[in-house]
Amino acid sequence: MASINYRIKTKSDWNSIYIRFKPGNKKDFEINTGLKAPKNRWSTSKQEVLSTTKISSTKVNIKLKELKTFITREFEDSKTDGTLITTKWLKEQTATFLNRETKNSQIDNKIFFVNFIDDYIIKSRTRKTKKNTPVAKRTIQHYETTKRKVESLENKINKRFKITDIDLDFHSDFLLHLRDDQYLRDSTIGGYIDDIKLFIRTADNKGIKVVNDYKLNEFFSPSYETDDIYLNSKEINKIYETQIDNEKLSNAKDWLIIGLYTGLRVSDLTKLTLKDINDDFIYKKTHKTKFPVIIPIHKHVREILNKKKGKFPKKISDQKFNDYIKEVCKIAGITEVVEGAKICPLEIEENGKKKIIHRKKDGKFPKYELVTSHTCRRSFASNLYGKLDTLTIMNITGHKTESQFLDYIKITPKEYAIKLKGYWDKHKDLFD
Repeated sequence: MASINYRIKTKSDWNSIYIRFKPGNKKDFEINTGLKAPKNRWSTSKQEVLSTTKISSTKVNIKLKELKTFITREFEDSKTDGTLITTKWLKEQTATFLNRETKNSQIDNKIFFVNFIDDYIIKSRTRKTKKNTPVAKRTIQHYETTKRKVESLENKINKRFKITDIDLDFHSDFLLHLRDDQYLRDSTIGGYIDDIKLFIRTADNKGIKVVNDYKLNEFFSPSYETDDIYLNSKEINKIYETQIDNEKLSNAKDWLIIGLYTGLRVSDLTKLTLKDINDDFIYKKTHKTKFPVIIPIHKHVREILNKKKGKFPKKISDQKFNDYIKEVCKIAGITEVVEGAKICPLEIEENGKKKIIHRKKDGKFPKYELVTSHTCRRSFASNLYGKLDTLTIMNITGHKTESQFLDYIKITPKEYAIKLKGYWDKHKDLFD
């Protein structure tokens, strides 16, 4: 019959408590639990730490009793699955119960949060989505960034988070760290919190012990009302009519116009070829969502293609495109000072060393400074809103819900008011 006992081997100021496990058949295993008892405060007969002011003997004794029950239960379970009982097995079971690293990935992945994330990422590389498609590379990259943010907080407070540490206190500390130490915006932080909730929910579904705080409203993903700008129809025409002699800027201008009239992401936009055109329509399976879109060719886009003898402009990198279109818009006079946010260098101190990071900064800037490749897509959707039915626009932009689409477009309250005024002016007879 199996037996479990505790003992100490020394008479020091602090003495390690050993667990001795005899599963039968003359086998005898003993390891250090990592728990300690002060000098002269261990009772062999009672198998407990005696009352002392140096530690909470009650907590230690509860742990010892629960560990004994846990080892006994795991041993009984092992009889049915043929597990080999060894000193290593005893170490791993004790570490599992006490939430310690065992160097056994199958066990550690169920204890430590970063270990679990690593395992989740590895499996995501071969996992299929509900639509039977591979998990997008960008999604996996975001998981990896989230893991680095968790590790950053671990390094700051010198602590490894266990899965059971992911509670409201963690949520508060994580938000504070990303806001105050890394100067990240809430819209960015919200994405990391979404990932963390996904990881913990997955662990929970697998039967791994978690804290249910992740289900509470207080474990929220912060959001931020972005000040991303869009170019209105007058500004787009102004850019189109502007003559630019510089070849590189002129090429970027042509791509900008095509982007403004197709609403494509830059990852799809600058990869357009003649093969994507048929019957005066652009057919494109988008890179990010694999969503097939069909877009009619606008007359300005057709004029650009005709100017280039039926070809699209020269290929350009995403970074150069973002740099050049700011200069294009400046030349075109898109200089109104507006509220927005742009990437700015920021000097911080990390581990006693100064370093430069780049973060979005809110403020008022000349509008051309805020133009990015994404302005094309946002302008396309915003300019068509109210002129075409929303479902038609969504089928081109790929937005899945109307609420998602309405959150995306950038129509200001004043522009809504102007639309209403125009409607009243057009239908005066209805309101006289």
